[in-house]
Amino acid sequence: MKKITNLGIFTLLLVSSLTIMVGTVIAPSLTGIVENLNFSFSPGWLITLPSLGVVVFAPIVGKLLHKTGSYTMLCLGLVPYALLGVAGAYITNDYILMLDRFLLGAATVAVQVSVTSFIADFFTGEKRMKLIAWQGMSIELGGVIFLSIGGILGQWHWQYPFFIYLLAIVCWLLVIKTLFKTIKSDEVVVKQEKKESKLAIKTIFYASLLSMVLFFVSFVTLPIYLPKSIGFTESYTGYFMAFISVIAIITASQMPRAVKKIGDGKVVALGFLFFMLGYVTLAFFNSIPLLILSAVFIGTGFGFTIPLLNHMMIEVSAPKNLGKNLGLYSMGVFGGQFLSTFIEYISTNYAVVYTVAALLALVIGIVLYYAFKKIEEHNQ
Repeated sequence: MKKITNLGIFTLLLVSSLTIMVGTVIAPSLTGIVENLNFSFSPGWLITLPSLGVVVFAPIVGKLLHKTGSYTMLCLGLVPYALLGVAGAYITNDYILMLDRFLLGAATVAVQVSVTSFIADFFTGEKRMKLIAWQGMSIELGGVIFLSIGGILGQWHWQYPFFIYLLAIVCWLLVIKTLFKTIKSDEVVVKQEKKESKLAIKTIFYASLLSMVLFFVSFVTLPIYLPKSIGFTESYTGYFMAFISVIAIITASQMPRAVKKIGDGKVVALGFLFFMLGYVTLAFFNSIPLLILSAVFIGTGFGFTIPLLNHMMIEVSAPKNLGKNLGLYSMGVFGGQFLSTFIEYISTNYAVVYTVAALLALVIGIVLYYAFKKIEEHNQ
């Protein structure tokens, strides 16, 4: 069987970095974009519509993956990603622009599912978990880097952040040069008849959805909460949010070690405990040292949940259903992003919002601890 080179692994990680940032890359210059395009709907739709597109198209892409293969699906996703992304800078009709952002979500899920499928096809065991951890790190690192670049480009001209999407063309060329159509390893083929646990798949889906809701609560509320309540400038707010992502990257790198020591289900439950601690700190304290501590807690929550749940979904999937289940995982991740935008309807008092988030994290963490324990006992 052919092996993926280091350049091929770099390509997979670079492509992975394009996924989570799909909606948020234009966030720093959103005001200028809305003014120049005369966008009459809520500006937030330009950020969240790709996530909604992912949720809608994930089941379709998941089914198609098994027929087309990860290489073909990846190529089919990257080119529309670039074209639909950059087109947003030139579309002046509100409805066509919203359709463009929605369809961008379809290209995004094609990219995300096919990249993860590639990792599943060519790596097994600890190597796979390690690469999934790297993937989680690259996704968060991409968020930090592309948001920063988007802010700089937006200061020069409101259209320039849209050109970041053209990086997908570079990725497409790298894919053609460094990757190839899948030839499954013997270990993967042996798993072809593996029976799936529907309970495990559903639990992982809901855990992915809820962990992303909790993680993105901070990204939805902090840009308003920090300047209003703490007196942060826009730049300090950006640095604080970038710090959360850096902590997520560091934690994701250590996630395989934690799994080796206490098991994957317990690590996921621990991640929700860290979400709880982060939002309790935000709800009741506003000193700078404790704010930094809350960022550490929330970033750790991400690092112990999203990358690990991705790996767990691969592990519980039979190869014939891998595409469908990865599509389900993508629905959870991006559905969580989309649902987090409605958090502001809970209360205008952010202390109440953070308290509710903390209580949810605690309850979900406890439920997941026992759910994964039950799944583990059933598998034995």
